[in-house]
Parts: sequence; structure tokens; C-alpha cells
Amino acid sequence: MNIEEIVPDAVAWRRHLHAEPELSFCEHRTAAFVRDVLESFGGLEVESPTPTSVVARLRGGRPGRTLALRADMDALPIQEESGVEFASRVEGVMHACGHDGHTASLLATARLLSGMRVELSGEVRFLFQHAEELPPGGATELIEAGVLKGVDAVVGCHLASDLDVGKVAVLDGPCTAAADTFFVRILGRGGHAAFPHTAIDPVAVAAQAITNLQHVVARTTPPLDSVVVSVTRIAGGTADNIIPESTEFGGTVRTYRKELRQSTRKTIDRTLSGVTAAHGATYAFDYLEGYAPVVNDPTLVAVVREAAGADRLVDYPPVMAGEDFSSYLSVAPGCFFFVGAGGKDAFPHHHPRFTIDERALPIGIETMTQTALSFLADTKIPDVG
Repeated sequence: MNIEEIVPDAVAWRRHLHAEPELSFCEHRTAAFVRDVLESFGGLEVESPTPTSVVARLRGGRPGRTLALRADMDALPIQEESGVEFASRVEGVMHACGHDGHTASLLATARLLSGMRVELSGEVRFLFQHAEELPPGGATELIEAGVLKGVDAVVGCHLASDLDVGKVAVLDGPCTAAADTFFVRILGRGGHAAFPHTAIDPVAVAAQAITNLQHVVARTTPPLDSVVVSVTRIAGGTADNIIPESTEFGGTVRTYRKELRQSTRKTIDRTLSGVTAAHGATYAFDYLEGYAPVVNDPTLVAVVREAAGADRLVDYPPVMAGEDFSSYLSVAPGCFFFVGAGGKDAFPHHHPRFTIDERALPIGIETMTQTALSFLADTKIPDVG
């Protein structure tokens, strides 16, 4: 079977998954569907390391290295407005990030490679992962379950709606960012809004703090480093004539380097301390580290680029989004790449009208399949890591 023959099945699998989305850690029907499809191929050892994930092992006819290929399966809590005929049938849940396409593409890759089992050296391990969208993420659970034991390298891909169909981006080094969140409570002293001098206004202090946090990037970060500090929510007060006791706000921090991740956290804390002290208020600061950055291995980057083909490769900047594929890289070297599934007029990921161009599926399938064949067959590829 070749790629052209399997594309109709991949499209059908993707549309089925799109119509039946499930949220992180709840992918029971999705996992059952994936398992049934994998078992229909024959020649695969299929298991469920967690209740909502599936792993399939393809052992080649000769000994060799082991490559893991990963796809995520979870959807998002979004009401779909795409208008496609196979739109979500689940209220308030939608595949708004392309994970349905990732899963279908890896199923097709598994089918193609299973037909080549006798010729393969080593093992291909297919990871159908749950809960990428919700920290601490499904990758950590799969690692704890031992799915990377004996794995020499791991490869994953993501459909990108802002990248033209037919194009593939494989980045050197940092690929996605560390995705951290923070929560701040400004504690003042409440009172009547007509007599502000008798109170310590936490709303005014929060406004000063949020304004000063912009300097974390503008004036305390080296200009050649990439950092995002975004305050995305704020809440406080109950009435127009009452100064509240407290005000809360929160947001996200995105960085690529470990040292910068740590220093940015300290700078935010120092800024909050200074602003609140200047106004006689106090504060509580909680900082939650999310996924680590994805940093691609240069040897694997070369393999994936060759697999994709020079005519498809394009320059693509590192993205500030988070991705729990980074968890696998704490165990084995890897490469995460992007496959164009839209273009400049496409709706962004996590948008209720998001969709993918299904012409992207065969490109992802071909790149993953050829990556596996090249990595397992070419003894000239040096050991990675």
C-alpha cells in the first residue's frame, strides 16, 4: 500500500475523530477507536499504558534502533463554529488545534510501516497520547508508564494553520517555549470610595503593578532574548462606591532558556514587592511552571528535513506556544516539526472557526514514514543525544 491509497482512510479517520472530540484525560472513546484501527492492521503489539492513551509497537525483522513517533488526541473546551459537515457533535468541545489530524496521520503511518515490517531494522513505537492541552500533560504519565524505555529518539509533528499547505518547517534548536502561568492577589484595605484616603486601594495598586510588569520585557530582558509576559485577566470589587479589600490578576510567561525562565520569575516577584510596598499594600504571588521548551536535536533535524524534501522546507520562527512533547526530550533526543495546513487567511489554532486543509495529511504521513525508514535503516546516522 502506498500513501495515495491510504489518504482516503486517513481523511475518514480524521473526520470521525473531529465529530467525536473529547477533552484532556477523558479520551475514552478516542482511545478505543484508535486501538480498534491499530489492531485491524495486524503485526502490531497494541497496549493501553493509561486509560485514555494507546501505544503500538512494530518490531522489525532485524535488530536495530528504536524510534518513537507521537501524536496527541485531545480536544479543547470550545463551541465549534467551523460550519464543516463533520463538525463536533459534542456540545462545547472541539478539535480546534488539529489533534484529530495528528492522530489520523499517525494511524496511517502505522499502517504503511506495518506493511514493511519484514524489511525494517529495529522498532517503531507509535505513541497516541492523551491530554496534551492540560498541564501537567499526558506525556509525563506515558513516560512514567515506561513507554520510552529503550527508545533512541522521538519525533512528533504539528499541523500549522498559519503555514501554507505543502510546506514543512523543521527548526534548529528551540522550537516551542516554556509555558508558565502566574496568579497575583493584591491585598489592600477596603473602604468607602468617597474617602479613598482612609483605604489602601488594591485596584489602583494592581493597575500600577500591571503597568510595571511591561518593563520586565522592555527593560530587564536582553534585547536578543525572546520573552512574553502577558496579564490576561483581572478581577476585583463588588460595587461602584466601595474600595475592595483585594484585587486579583493572572497571566502567562513564555521563555526559551532555563536561565531566563528563572530570572523572569524573580523579576516579576521583585516588581510586585516594590510596587505594593510603595503604596502600603501587600501581595500573594503564585507561579506555576508549565511545559518546558521543545529543543530539537540537530542530528534528527537533518533526518526529518531530508525526509520532508528540500522543495517543501521553509523558514519558520520558533513559536511561543507550549507543547508537552518537551517531556519526552527529558528522556530521549527528539525533533518536533510543523506541517502546513492553512495559510495567511486561515483561522488560528484554538479559534471556534479553526479547521485544517486535509491536503496536509499526506505530507505529514509521508514525512513521518520516511523519517522512520531513514532513521532505522541508515547506519551512517550518528547516535543522537
